[in-house]
Amino acid sequence: MEAIVIEKLLSKPSEMTVTKIPIPTPGPGQVLVRIKAVGSNFFDILLIQGKYQHKPPLPFIPGSEFSGEVISAHSSVKKFKVGDRVFGSVPDGAYAEYACANENMIFKIPSRLSFDEAAGIYVTYPTSYAALVLRASLKSSETVLVLAAAGGVGFAAVQIAKALGAKVIAAVGSESKFDICTRLGGADHVINYTDKDWTQQVLKLTNGRGADVIYDPVGLIETSLKCIAWNGRALVVGFAGGNIEKIASNRILLKNVSVVGIHWGAYLRNEAEAIPKVWEGIFELIETDKLTPLIYQPTFTGLENAYKALDTIASRKSYGKVVVKPSKTHKL
Repeated sequence: MEAIVIEKLLSKPSEMTVTKIPIPTPGPGQVLVRIKAVGSNFFDILLIQGKYQHKPPLPFIPGSEFSGEVISAHSSVKKFKVGDRVFGSVPDGAYAEYACANENMIFKIPSRLSFDEAAGIYVTYPTSYAALVLRASLKSSETVLVLAAAGGVGFAAVQIAKALGAKVIAAVGSESKFDICTRLGGADHVINYTDKDWTQQVLKLTNGRGADVIYDPVGLIETSLKCIAWNGRALVVGFAGGNIEKIASNRILLKNVSVVGIHWGAYLRNEAEAIPKVWEGIFELIETDKLTPLIYQPTFTGLENAYKALDTIASRKSYGKVVVKPSKTHKL
């Protein structure tokens, strides 16, 4: 099969190369999946550079989110069978034509979703749902400010917050993404967070009160505290802007603010009992047509073009989930 294999740490995605390697064999509790679509993420770039918290030993195949078809399963697997359409995650190994996945890390694809749509669920939607529901305890009467609202986790946060009845202010980096947030995401208001007065715009939209919940995958918590409400919750989701902030603690004190982290990937190790509740909530929203993953167009066909997908994310030109489709399939 073909796969992107990282033999040494790289400086940029365009240095990735496609290599032919043997198709893996599923071990106990695993299924072999023919990958139909890979959900690209910003952290894929960090992974190949050795800058992500997960550092697999070299050589490794990058990529975490995927969707595909079960081709074979270990005899110990009970929940899935050959032919099942599934989506899920692997610690690394998704940028390939085939991957072995643990059965507790995959789900069957809801009937109304395509492979492309399903490829963008596993990381983005539970991250946003857990952030808003578990960590921020979002109420339907509240206002949520979502930064980078047209991106993968950001757009998911917009959809989830609206589905839960909250008012949403979407903040994006260019006016070209305004329509995506309002027409497709359902945001009540959209602002450009590159404007110098964007925090004042948030205050104006909330009649001076500020946002109850701030969802930040960029690294703008320090600035966002200027427009947070009393008893507000600021969610630290990521640092796509490249800098890890140092926050003035007096601002946290003055408005009775909670600054809350969300690391969805660590729930399995630290709070596994919360995982089923999160997925139950997500599937309910999908089945009631309140959530539909947004796929960036065009999709990128061929593993040799995976770097273009990652470059699109890095350039902040993307919206929703960027998808890569392995172009070839090999018969077993």
